[in-house]
Amino acid sequence: MPGAPGGPRVLLRRLREVMAEPVAAQTRLDRIVVLIAANMVSEVCSLYVMRADNALELYATEGLNREAVHLTKMRAGEGLVGLIAENAEPLALSDAQTHLAFSYRPETGEEAYHGFLGVPVLRAGNTLGVLVVQNAARRIYTEEEVEALQTTSMVLAELIASGELVALGEPGSETAARRPLHCRGLPLADGLGLGYVVLHEPRVIVRNIIASDLDAEIARLDAAIREVRSSIDEMLERGDIAHQGDHRDVLETFRMFAHDQGWLRRMRDAVRTGITAEAAVERVQSDSRARMMRSTDPYLRERLHDLDDLANRLLHRLVGRDLVASRDVLPDNAILVARMMGPAALLDYDRSRLRGLVLEEGGQTSHIAIVARALNIPVVSAVENASSLVETGDGIIVDGDTGDVQVRPPPDVEAAYAGKARLRARRQEQYRQLRDVPSVTRDAVEISLQLNAGLLVDLPHVAETGAAGVGLFRTELQFMIAERMPSAKEQQALYADVFAVMDDRPVTFRSLDIGGDKLLPYMPRVDEENPAIGWRAIRIALDRPALLRIQARALLKAASGRHLRLMFPMVATTDEYRRARLLVEGEVGYLRRTGHPLPAEISLGAMVEVPSLLFDLDGIAREADFLSIGSNDLMQFLFAADRDNKLVSGRFDPLSLPALRALRRIAAEADAADCPVTVCGEMAGRPISAMALIGLGFRRLSMSAAAVGPVKAMLLALDTGPLASLLDAALAGTDPATGGARPETLRAALANFAGAHGIPL
Repeated sequence: MPGAPGGPRVLLRRLREVMAEPVAAQTRLDRIVVLIAANMVSEVCSLYVMRADNALELYATEGLNREAVHLTKMRAGEGLVGLIAENAEPLALSDAQTHLAFSYRPETGEEAYHGFLGVPVLRAGNTLGVLVVQNAARRIYTEEEVEALQTTSMVLAELIASGELVALGEPGSETAARRPLHCRGLPLADGLGLGYVVLHEPRVIVRNIIASDLDAEIARLDAAIREVRSSIDEMLERGDIAHQGDHRDVLETFRMFAHDQGWLRRMRDAVRTGITAEAAVERVQSDSRARMMRSTDPYLRERLHDLDDLANRLLHRLVGRDLVASRDVLPDNAILVARMMGPAALLDYDRSRLRGLVLEEGGQTSHIAIVARALNIPVVSAVENASSLVETGDGIIVDGDTGDVQVRPPPDVEAAYAGKARLRARRQEQYRQLRDVPSVTRDAVEISLQLNAGLLVDLPHVAETGAAGVGLFRTELQFMIAERMPSAKEQQALYADVFAVMDDRPVTFRSLDIGGDKLLPYMPRVDEENPAIGWRAIRIALDRPALLRIQARALLKAASGRHLRLMFPMVATTDEYRRARLLVEGEVGYLRRTGHPLPAEISLGAMVEVPSLLFDLDGIAREADFLSIGSNDLMQFLFAADRDNKLVSGRFDPLSLPALRALRRIAAEADAADCPVTVCGEMAGRPISAMALIGLGFRRLSMSAAAVGPVKAMLLALDTGPLASLLDAALAGTDPATGGARPETLRAALANFAGAHGIPL
């Protein structure tokens, strides 16, 4: 740097020495600003720290009045310092007092200074403060000087993030880096978890900032970039995508960014300022992240995740660390935080230590949500930038019932949630006491409560909850967590284990339900405009009959001497059911001819999920041995509302009149044909909607293990007669309670009914 005594590398070394000194925090800051002022040949150097209330407080200064320290404060956007914090960009002015944003603070004595250079103190794109140097002369700061001050600010970012400065500010205040945060996301799995953050893909904390050999650092950077490019190419070529937690389009974007010359040039330029390759990656990404977080362009905000992931991969290459957290050293009460995660990755962790999961991406029916429910782990998704808002070891609370996430909660909030956890534990104990109580309503109507499952880890919950059996076994989960297509022997082994664990309890298998959002890592991806209503489930099975035939043969062999119940998903017409049934019957004939023992009984059913089947219920009810309603898909197709789209997923209520009329029609047609019918979607697992289903005539419900207790408690207090009368009148539009009006939903009426009759919901 022209005129700078020693240059930035000398300054960085001196700063590291000061950081290591055993002195008080304020003394350390005071020495730091003196060093920076001298190195930058400036009369003034000041550090402003962002507080939890988004105010910037002067924490240290060399050159301004010392009495102003911890007294001068300004809001983000106020004055030049506030402008830098708000925009997260450097600002260099030869005459600061002529700038429109200049805000004079008489207590600082800064009226004597004209030259002004300020840079944001950034960490992971978040503004932690502002570092400023000033000169009495009308100085024009060079680009090299701006970069040098930005590099210096990286050291201060680590100091602020460490929490060492918390005690220095105004009493009761906290720095923004350590402030409590309340985030709201999408609840995916019920439960309450209190614990400490473990990042699934831990960020590399760059501590080695000063480079000793610039050419060697550029060579390290270039080598790491080549390795990242090569690894991305390999993943794309071998199709090992879902195992890594990324989809093909994400990796294609990674490849595009990895070859972006502008991004590479900025990192090389950063190294030339005297910092290491990893420090250069951290600085460039933090700057990029800060700008993109403030962008209103949705495309740029979407690309932020891609750049984060790419920079993270590059940093891990540079420091030689694994990309994901070690599964073997998971601490007690761990709460995983991740951008996204596959079910196989979750199953790798020690479940006895895991208390919750926070994701940036993932919907209600995502694979990870299904597995988490099986493991009784609370999950909240759609928490924007979650992995950048936390540090490993931070206290965190995950409320899977409401979607609330509390990061670094204050003592009163933590105490309130601890009380809620104790209350929940007492309630769970009450539900456990109902395990052996028959599922019979007050007016002696027997209701069969069964579990939704998909993994062997689900099955012990059947005995724990007193469930009658498994009403839905999702066979596709075995395929999703595998790195290759499970062989016929592997499939048969799993199904045999399921029968062995279930003993004489019934289990209903769903044939392979893949496609749409359920992608297999080893199958080519089919690009579709509307994958949810595209090539999936039974449509794939009928077009690729070998898949269904192999699975059917494995199930038939595993069910030797037992009752095999198998249903086909997403049946749109009775003819589709007939064709699938013929494929299974062909496998039965093959096994009979070759002398293999067969199941004692075979029942083949159809899932009612596609609205077209509502207009052929009499036909499907006559031909199928049983029906099962997948209420999740049925509702999204009925209302043309993607259940994973936050803009429309909550627009329509499954307890609305159209939905309940459709469900009542299914119950009536199935009863007329003497065809058993089960509801196995989310509606069955929520007490208020389960109550409505019972009132409509359904007697078999399948749900998650956590839902059995609440639903049983509800039905034990229920008299079905008055409930059926209420629903009949409301659906016919003759309910006097509505005053002749037609409510959009019966949710309020059902809640009032439950309250009047002492039914717990």
